[in-house]
Amino acid sequence: MDRRQFLTAAMAGSMSATLVVAEDATSTTPIRTSARIVIIGAGAAGTALTNRLMRRLDGAKITVIDPRQDHLYQPGLTLVAAGLKPSGYVVSKTSQWLPEGVTWLRESVTAVDPEARTVSTDNGQTLGYDWLVVAPGLVLDHGAIDGFSLDMVGENGIGALYAGPDYAARTWNAAGRFAEEGGTGIFTRPATEMKCAGAPLKHTFLIDDIARRAGNAAQTNMIYAAPQSSLFGVPIVAEKVRMLFNDRGIDTLMNRSLIGIDAGAKRAIFATETGQEDMDYDYIHIVPPQRAPEFVPQSGLAWADRWTDQGWVEADMQTLRHLRYPEVFALGDVAGVPKGKTAASVKWQVPVVEDHLVAAIQGRDGTLTYDGYTSCPLITRIGRAMLVEFDYHDNLVPSFPGVIAPLEELWISWLMKEVALKATYNAMLRGRA
Repeated sequence: MDRRQFLTAAMAGSMSATLVVAEDATSTTPIRTSARIVIIGAGAAGTALTNRLMRRLDGAKITVIDPRQDHLYQPGLTLVAAGLKPSGYVVSKTSQWLPEGVTWLRESVTAVDPEARTVSTDNGQTLGYDWLVVAPGLVLDHGAIDGFSLDMVGENGIGALYAGPDYAARTWNAAGRFAEEGGTGIFTRPATEMKCAGAPLKHTFLIDDIARRAGNAAQTNMIYAAPQSSLFGVPIVAEKVRMLFNDRGIDTLMNRSLIGIDAGAKRAIFATETGQEDMDYDYIHIVPPQRAPEFVPQSGLAWADRWTDQGWVEADMQTLRHLRYPEVFALGDVAGVPKGKTAASVKWQVPVVEDHLVAAIQGRDGTLTYDGYTSCPLITRIGRAMLVEFDYHDNLVPSFPGVIAPLEELWISWLMKEVALKATYNAMLRGRA
């Protein structure tokens, strides 16, 4: 058994033990109830909660609303966009994860009336609920980038991996060509809150590494351009990324928001603090502004005094319960909390919502809290990553203290991203982790 096989087996064993504990923790006598529970969204958050509630509750009528036939393992998109995994690696069927006994409504939500406690769909249906969980994910607002459309991805040096597996594969077509031929590459991120804020950094690191392996480091000019003044939301991680960028000659242009492109001229247009700045590129990776689906702000569920341009669901940051409508919970990307737009965050959010929802059905208070846990296996090159984990207060909260140093580029952290993470994710979907 070589080193890779040994560590893979060791991690699998450790993970199995963790999953058994998680399963035992919820193996209690089901609670009898006739509650009507509507869950908007069959992504990671909605599916994981559905499976857990089906085991906790006996007699509840649970309806999941989501038109998507395919379930996407979104943490894998960065690997697809670097040519390390095929697009099919991230695709499965929504139906294979939803449990028996759940009603799956393959429609889109158009409105929620939190006063009447109803949800309306694009097919004209109106459903009443006793409890509502809002977990539809978020909207990638590609239309906010002037001159850009998704049909451009993969051509003329344009990438956009967030848009889905096919677009991630097409992103690799453009990025791989850039790594082979050289030139100027611009890697962007939006001014809004976003899912997995480390993904643009991962793509930058990976394409730089691939160009170096091809012997083209001297022919590539790598630029990371962002609206923020810092490279990462956690100061100590931002400093580490800055040091790695400096070591690898990756330039940064901060306080710049991508607002448009001229695809024919291969020119990017940025808004700056003093006006507008144009930059030529050979490759550009576009991460668009991100926001909640329209029904959230239109239904009065969004925050009124923060993120007003993005529409995230108003929620208590520790319980994820709506502050004005206690029968409503927010979960996953759409939740209006300071951190937590990652799959790893969902793993810790779901038990909290489950606890408080089940407790409320029983007429008591829940006890679990969410501390903002967010995890980012930050790939820094092929075969190396930093396992960065932090909370609401920017404290590093490593899961393996003394074993995996969070700010070190380690092979084992890469292995967790490449091998172990998907197994843990799938167990989470089943409500077993």
